Amino acid sequence: MAELHLLHLEDNPADHELLRRCLQRADFEARLTLVETLEEFAAQIEAGGVDAVLADYHLAGFSCLQAWDWLQARGLELPFVIVSGAIGEATVAEALLRGASDYVDKNRLARLPAALQRALELHATRRAQAQAQAELAESRRRLVDLTEHLQLGLERERADIAREIHDDIGGALAAVKLDLAWLGRHVPQPEAQAHVRAALEMTEHALLASQRLMRNLRPAVLDQGLQPALQWLVHTFAERTGLALRLEGTLRAPVDPQRAMVVYRTAQEALTNVLKHAQAQSVRLELSDLEGVLTLEVSDDGRGASAAELAKLQSFGLLGLRERAQGAGGWIDVVTAPGQGLTLILSLPLAGAQADAKATDWK
Repeated sequence: MAELHLLHLEDNPADHELLRRCLQRADFEARLTLVETLEEFAAQIEAGGVDAVLADYHLAGFSCLQAWDWLQARGLELPFVIVSGAIGEATVAEALLRGASDYVDKNRLARLPAALQRALELHATRRAQAQAQAELAESRRRLVDLTEHLQLGLERERADIAREIHDDIGGALAAVKLDLAWLGRHVPQPEAQAHVRAALEMTEHALLASQRLMRNLRPAVLDQGLQPALQWLVHTFAERTGLALRLEGTLRAPVDPQRAMVVYRTAQEALTNVLKHAQAQSVRLELSDLEGVLTLEVSDDGRGASAAELAKLQSFGLLGLRERAQGAGGWIDVVTAPGQGLTLILSLPLAGAQADAKATDWK
């Protein structure tokens, strides 16, 4: 291990020598620098290379806690062991509460090497944890950026596919429909007429299916605003599934396209999950933009979910919803219990609002 640089804040040279000999007897590889004033202490710290501080409590005109406060004010973290005469339990407790690493009585210096070693190890552990947390935060940030990039790419790809369906498939089906109508007018045989009518019905069905696919891939209705788009989604979903759906709430201001798409896709996925898993009879959607937060609640009266079922995020599609929300600076909450339905809550800070710390939480 490399030699440590220890800063000794002490105004008694004899005590400094005793402390130096104590460390030598314990074979502690360290270079010990004596400082007596706050100015000297600050100069040594600012010069860098200090691994730990050993400090007497009572010094000429000040206490070592003033040196500790100086470190804290500058955001500096160092092992800080108080090595002093008897200072009372209350004073020791206050120093430890304020963040000092340990206290060693000058009359029991044999404890110092072990106390210093513990303080150094704890400091190293805290630094490693802080570094790991910083790396984890950076990893999460990159994941959110990647998720947002993928979502934008996915939406562009959906829009491209929708245009291709409209231009190629839709155009071809419309032409087929016109040709079949012409045949219907010019072929008099009853049997042929029956085939033409059947072909026209299938063509009409294919046209409607292609239009539904286009709307799901690129909901052009969003161009009219988020609330009209959700009203259309609720109406068509209820018509297709037979579920009783209602949309409540009113938006006070327009919503930007990114957040509007997140809300729309969340509502779309939530309704699909209700149909697949909830065994519900009715669903209520509530939309609001109060207090700088755009909120969508989707509540059903279905069978609900246990904690174990909620843990299977992929199977319920919740993980994708959470990542989509995080990409827009928001978060997802889920409230449910077996037999009590499920409520999914999407919250997105509006432009100018600060994202809540809950953005990284999963409930």
